[in-house]
Amino acid sequence: MVLILVPGFNDLQNRGSRGGQTRQRADYQEIVKQNEAYEYYYNELLDSEDVDRDEFWKILRCELPNSFRFAGSKRHALHVQKVLKDRYIPEITSIEYEGLPVEPPAPISWFPDQLAWQMTTPKKIVRRFAPFKSFQRFLVSETSVGNISRQEIVSMIPPLLLDVRPGMIVMDLCAAPGSKSAQLIEMLHEGEETRILQAMRNDGDQEVSGMKPESKGLMEELLGEELADWSDNGRSTGLLIANDVDYKRAHMLIHQMKRLNSPNLIVTNHDATMYPSIKLPPEPATNGKPVKGRYLKFDRILADVPCSGDGTSRKNLSMWKNWSPGNALGLFPAQVRILVRALQMTKAGGRVVYSTCSMNPVENEAVVATALERCEGTSRVDLVDCSGRLPGLKHMPGLHEWKVMDKSAKIWNTWSDVERERELKDEAHLGKLVKEMFPRNGNLPLDRCMRIYPHLQNTGGFFIAVLEKKLEVKETTEIKSQHTGAKSSVVAAVEEIEAKTAEGADPISKIETLDAIAPPEAKEDNGFESAAARQNKEMASPESLSAQKHKLDDEADEFMSAKRLKVRDEIDDAAPRGEEDRQVHWPPPPGAQLELTKPTAVNTVDSMDAVEPDLNHQTPSYKAKPDQRQPYEEPFKYLDPNHAELESVYQFYELSPDFPKDRFMVRNATGTPAKTIYYTSALARDILTSNERSGLKFVHCGIKMFVKQDVQKEGVCKWRIQTEGLPIIETSIGERRIVRLTRKETLKSLLVEMFPKVDGQAWKDLGEIGQRVRDIGMGCYVLRVGRGERENDFSERMVLPLWRSLHSVNLMLPKEERKAMLLRLYDDDSPLEDHSKDRFTKSKENGVTADTDRDRDTRGQEIQPGSGGSSVDCDSDSAGGNEVSMISPTVG
Repeated sequence: MVLILVPGFNDLQNRGSRGGQTRQRADYQEIVKQNEAYEYYYNELLDSEDVDRDEFWKILRCELPNSFRFAGSKRHALHVQKVLKDRYIPEITSIEYEGLPVEPPAPISWFPDQLAWQMTTPKKIVRRFAPFKSFQRFLVSETSVGNISRQEIVSMIPPLLLDVRPGMIVMDLCAAPGSKSAQLIEMLHEGEETRILQAMRNDGDQEVSGMKPESKGLMEELLGEELADWSDNGRSTGLLIANDVDYKRAHMLIHQMKRLNSPNLIVTNHDATMYPSIKLPPEPATNGKPVKGRYLKFDRILADVPCSGDGTSRKNLSMWKNWSPGNALGLFPAQVRILVRALQMTKAGGRVVYSTCSMNPVENEAVVATALERCEGTSRVDLVDCSGRLPGLKHMPGLHEWKVMDKSAKIWNTWSDVERERELKDEAHLGKLVKEMFPRNGNLPLDRCMRIYPHLQNTGGFFIAVLEKKLEVKETTEIKSQHTGAKSSVVAAVEEIEAKTAEGADPISKIETLDAIAPPEAKEDNGFESAAARQNKEMASPESLSAQKHKLDDEADEFMSAKRLKVRDEIDDAAPRGEEDRQVHWPPPPGAQLELTKPTAVNTVDSMDAVEPDLNHQTPSYKAKPDQRQPYEEPFKYLDPNHAELESVYQFYELSPDFPKDRFMVRNATGTPAKTIYYTSALARDILTSNERSGLKFVHCGIKMFVKQDVQKEGVCKWRIQTEGLPIIETSIGERRIVRLTRKETLKSLLVEMFPKVDGQAWKDLGEIGQRVRDIGMGCYVLRVGRGERENDFSERMVLPLWRSLHSVNLMLPKEERKAMLLRLYDDDSPLEDHSKDRFTKSKENGVTADTDRDRDTRGQEIQPGSGGSSVDCDSDSAGGNEVSMISPTVG
């Protein structure tokens, strides 16, 4: 028996306490890592495989190792990885404990470029030695700015097997909390930075033309045919649509994905079992023929479906207490419908990856087999053998034979056994069993699926199936409930009531008879309900934005655990504070009803496909009705390319005419650029504009490109370039808005000092850029950090936002990013120096109004929408500052 202490209910309550409140001491309860039904079922299941059961249960009862992945663009991720290898691993390797060397963090052998790592060192050792403290500080720092993502190892597998390439159209059907979506968006942007640099070199940019030979070689290597997404001057043309049925989880997904700053991302909020078709702009009419409607088809779809999550019991300790066979049985129909819908929306020649964090074949092989049968078998959809795709990954093949456990924990070998039981008596615990949950006698190649058992490589349990669509599919006839000879419970109940009550009896006596036949039962709280029920459930009033922001970090761990459907006991909150790229109002603001999307019947019919029926009952026609309690999402309004504000921006920054003007949008009903201008990819624009008022629930798209500020000086552009948009636009900015830097000591000074002075003789303290920043006018600039001639100069380029005010200059970076760069580039964790506070204090002492320089370039933090302020802070681009651009500004 293994016991583990976990926080009790009172401790969970105390986590939500605010400042000024006393935290009570936590109550603890013991969780026994035993579950008779859980162990009985998997012992029976593993008997049919070549699996060491003792080792399986031993590892399953051990704590799951910590794992993490380097995120962002590949170039930047490799740089951060190099810091880990060169600085921290040697220090940890030198540690000995009880006469033996301590095992340091190690890369995952099968993950490309060693960008995923695992640490198995016990906590008692980690807490004892100083090198681990330094390593932990590095992890926390890089995680805070999004350069490192905490992610379970097995959850990294499905995106790799999806084989996403630049330029593809991809969907993540059940995306929250977003770790797999982050991998997918990184793949879509692979090689983008290199392509843009190549475009700069083609335009004669001296900075890129002078790159050292090894960098040029890397560039040529990365410009292979597989990364040849050149149709938009090197910018990625692909698209990821990330969806989640739960509104709150969809916003948690946005919170995670915003760190990657991709204009090629759309987030939606729909039931994946009946995801609506997405319209595209019609093809131009030819030869007088009528224009036909077009619908979006996907190259790749990831269906990491809601599941019972019994492969996560190493981290989700409540699984030992709550595991029930009914969980998998209840989820089976929805899982089948999600997979079938994914296959319908995929292009012929496209790929779907189905995955769960469950080891139960009812949720895995049975779902895959049923979906294949409903799509006319392997003649149209093929199961792909990916066993050699990730060398070093240990796994077992999918099952051809398995057993099914009913709600009473009785195991059934075949469907015929269930039929015989039902002929004798109609047991209630057999109600969820259907024929499709059992093994087939056909020749489906289910052994091509991949089963990941915890003991194989010290991971969690997982299942993956890779399917390729050869031809368009039309779902076959509805699969009926397999109750042999038994009448439905409703029909049987009606007949029994009629038999037991006198003819012409009053309704009350019939109700009493019904209660006697089938006493009312409390709803089983097993933590699951159908996706459709969850989506259609009435939402409670949203909590305050501030409360939701406070809860995000506590909820992140919950979301990172098993992807399970949960009963919606709690209210669906509004967007967290800091998610200012999509204003959420309830009730809608006055006048907003003019542009409020009025949901109509949502089109879930592809150009060649029909909506699939439920497994066990006819799916009613789905009509989206206005939900008067649904938080209002501001519409997406694209600006006219000749809009006066855009013209002023292009003129001030001397933007290249090649940079597209038709992809800028705002998020308000009037379509007026009031505070923020967003930028999206061309395909994202086409989708948003073609599906306006269609009932599709878009909750996020676009990155902030320009933010408005009150500069109070004639001739200075009131729109400054936002950090997340800078990497996309910086190659199109005119030379007069560029400041160049090559020396490490100069950048370090700018990182440590906030608002260093440039007036008087102070500019001389800024080294190589001093004279340049002294002579330039007020406004936003781009700091390009590039290769220098000295030995200690930078050898790689970085792009950072710079603000020149009346009396000072400042890097527009949040404090977290400054500190992370200081630690990464200089191994320095010195405190930052904020000179703006000194000027403010001196002004106050002299009885003078605070320096207008502070009001105009201020603290480097942008005004939050709705704050009512007019001055702008220029040191931070978002509440958390946790952005890692896909074309990373911090490569050096």
